[in-house]
Amino acid sequence: MKMRKLVPLTVATLAAAFALTGCTVTGPTENFSGLPDEEHIITESEGGEDSGLQAFWLHEGSQIGVAISGSSTCPVIGSKITVVEPEADGEGEGNVVEIATVPLSDDQPCTMDFVPHTSVFWTPDSVTTTEPLTVRVGDQEVELPIK
Repeated sequence: MKMRKLVPLTVATLAAAFALTGCTVTGPTENFSGLPDEEHIITESEGGEDSGLQAFWLHEGSQIGVAISGSSTCPVIGSKITVVEPEADGEGEGNVVEIATVPLSDDQPCTMDFVPHTSVFWTPDSVTTTEPLTVRVGDQEVELPIK
């Protein structure tokens, strides 16, 4: 009899703890070939087209799009966003994220074209849209201006 009362209480306690701690999604919400639709872009990085890396504030700043150019048959796909330096309360410091990518297979044949592939992530809580955001992918980085 005691076990029957304990199970619902345990489930309710775990559900409340999960809700209070929140859930941080670090993986992409979507991946696609090409660039985001212009209607969803609020601001975009400048000068990254030449290096093959671009970043975008999307959907009023609630999401960050990262376009990495490479082979269309072996696209570079973002797999995880990590806050390297959180924003520093309006002091113009910090606000740096890093995007990890899916490793490419050494034995897969790839075309020699240069096509963008976009990965979209939720904007982390410790990042602000009111300061420039530095987006790093490998040894490259671009600055995403204020939204």
